[in-house]
Amino acid sequence: MSTAMLSIEPITARPAPLPYRTPVAQLRNVTRRYGKVVALKGFSLAIYPGEVVALLGPNGAGKTTAVRLLLGLLSAHGGQVTVLGGDPREDSTRIRMGAMLQVSRVPEMLRVREHIDLFRGYYPNPLPAAEIVRLAQLEGLENRLFGKLSGGQKQRVLFGLALCGDPDLVFLDEPTVGMDIESRRALWDRIRALSAAGKAVLLTTHYLEEADQLASRVVVIHEGRTVAQGTPAEIRHHAGGRRIRCITRLDAAWVRRLPGVTDVSQDREALLIHAAAPEPVLREMLAADATLYGLEINAAGLEEAFLSLTQNHNAEEVTQ
Repeated sequence: MSTAMLSIEPITARPAPLPYRTPVAQLRNVTRRYGKVVALKGFSLAIYPGEVVALLGPNGAGKTTAVRLLLGLLSAHGGQVTVLGGDPREDSTRIRMGAMLQVSRVPEMLRVREHIDLFRGYYPNPLPAAEIVRLAQLEGLENRLFGKLSGGQKQRVLFGLALCGDPDLVFLDEPTVGMDIESRRALWDRIRALSAAGKAVLLTTHYLEEADQLASRVVVIHEGRTVAQGTPAEIRHHAGGRRIRCITRLDAAWVRRLPGVTDVSQDREALLIHAAAPEPVLREMLAADATLYGLEINAAGLEEAFLSLTQNHNAEEVTQ
């Protein structure tokens, strides 16, 4: 099976502003194996100050391995890992990083303020406890036992703990799991504030709306390799094409065979068609069905673009 990249040319992100040309963290042509399984295959990633970089990919794509390498929890079998100008395994580097990981384990019988005091003690120049409470919106929860908090409240505590050391680089792994809409959007504002303050943020999330709202740059990884990167708008434009919705007497199987069509599905009485370019598809459809009506054309969302990138990559590998 070939591991060829997509036939599309990967998107190149816009250069960072001149003062930020030196990345805060970088993976250069990194390879990492688990026995015979190669999790990362010459993978490269650079994160600059003031950026929120969303690392997206299906399960098993290599996202967790990349994060663990940057955190110094794993060593690479090839390539170079640099964080804040040094080795991420060194204490002098680690105290400048903060991480909110999905697998975080904290004692449930400690109170929120006790957790904050404990984590602040790990750093030489921590943020004031009151500032952590404010940033993570924990007002009124300071004396609550962690185990008695709701899922969303626990996420806010973990976010606060990631900020205890006033880090220059923050890792956020599924930060809004379990949150209601209001809490999620409030945390988005806090993440934007980190970026505005010059902090670098690496975000992994399955909520593609979250990546669309927060990320200055999206990196899509599949089977240990980068398949595309760019702003959310560039990813949507390059990979997502357009979404056509219309009511037609044409058969879905016939429409699916038209050049440029990537997917066709039934949406109640209408067909929902994804196409790289809608104009030639619509010309063919209107020539075959002059009664076509209820036409809507929209830009595909980040979710459609993500599925297109990863599914097309799989299809290309099968045909190589």
